[in-house]
Amino acid sequence: MLHRRMLLAAAAVAVSTTLASPVLAQAPTGKVTIVTSFSKDVTDPYKKAFEAAFPGVTLEVQNRNTNAGVRFVQETRANNQVDLFWASAPDAFEVLKTAGLLQTYKPNTPGIPAKIGPYNISDPDGMYFGFAASGYGIMWNERYLRANRLPEPKEWSDLAKPEYYDHVMITTPSRSGTTHLTVETILQGEGWDKGWATMKAFSGNMRSVTDRSFGVPDAVNSGQVGLGIVIDFFGFSAKAAGFPVKFVYPTVSTVVPANVGIVANAPNQAGARAFVDFILSDKGQELLLLPAISRLPVNPAIYAKAPEGYPNPFKGSVGLPGFQFDVGLSGNRYAVVDTLFDQLITFNLEPLKAVTKAIHDVEARLARRDNAQARALIAEARALIAKMPVTTAEAVSDEITASFKGSTAQQKAPRQAELEQKWSTFAKENYAAAAAKVADAARLAP
Repeated sequence: MLHRRMLLAAAAVAVSTTLASPVLAQAPTGKVTIVTSFSKDVTDPYKKAFEAAFPGVTLEVQNRNTNAGVRFVQETRANNQVDLFWASAPDAFEVLKTAGLLQTYKPNTPGIPAKIGPYNISDPDGMYFGFAASGYGIMWNERYLRANRLPEPKEWSDLAKPEYYDHVMITTPSRSGTTHLTVETILQGEGWDKGWATMKAFSGNMRSVTDRSFGVPDAVNSGQVGLGIVIDFFGFSAKAAGFPVKFVYPTVSTVVPANVGIVANAPNQAGARAFVDFILSDKGQELLLLPAISRLPVNPAIYAKAPEGYPNPFKGSVGLPGFQFDVGLSGNRYAVVDTLFDQLITFNLEPLKAVTKAIHDVEARLARRDNAQARALIAEARALIAKMPVTTAEAVSDEITASFKGSTAQQKAPRQAELEQKWSTFAKENYAAAAAKVADAARLAP
């Protein structure tokens, strides 16, 4: 069983962790402070191993979701007390880099190549460093699917099928950097208009949109919901822990490194550099194979110690070949995409679900006995749902992106609030117009 093999691999990692020691230019002292979105399942093993490697050093972990972490670093720049930012979303690092909130470093990284497929593992300018690779996909509870007679999904579009109605969950990207990357992967892989159409279609089947990344895998693990859209390690670690779950990478997928960066004016420069070198060392890379972490190392040699069947992005088992995720594009429209998702989906989920269910019902009737006019009305309704209030060019325009600058956790910029209201109204009106079309189709359906 993969579960047992992963546990055996973890034991080997634990042994090697006690024997190995990273080669570092300077031994750190004192407190090293990290702001991170990672859970204790990830941070605790690294804290223990790092402090064991450097007696007298204390690793202080401040846990915040990615967006909150970015805001914290931005808002405390005048009196910075943070040494490192550690998270999955590379576009969050691009935001900090653009704002001058990261500093350059050249880590000691023997064995780590420049790229995974077409994607840079680390920032070419040396502002942040990939330490683990991640893909994004669909996780499901096998018992739940059997009990509800649901097929196993393979693609994002599968989740829009009628049989999955009210069985799916996602986290809002405005509260989860990993979900933001999933959304961006779909948008970049399918294109702006088709990508949003795909997401609105499967979002109409959502049980709920949560505000916690961990809420989705927890619900799938426990069988409260059948399927969830998650980063891969949630699926792998849950399976290793014995939960009856599976995970699949859809065709439109990519491998994106999770990163660490040294914050500008870090109070403990030596400690910050030591931690970067540590997690990129063989010792730090092997920790990724622990079942509770279950991430993909960026050092290809480490996969020789992985259990059989462990995904290996360096051998093409993850990600769409040739798909170059544009981190600059994602970073530029970061706030715009998150806000669009919330206004079109998160905060208008109920009307979206209602019109989606109505479409499913009419299409089921039309499958038994067709009616061309009713079919045309359903197509018009779907087009209204898919319609976007901004184009792909407008989403990165100075006029719109500038509207989100100057916002803080406590107060939004005036123009941002205006756009939020405009996009929410757009969604409500379009979903209502779509519902009217569906009602007309229902009267025509046999």
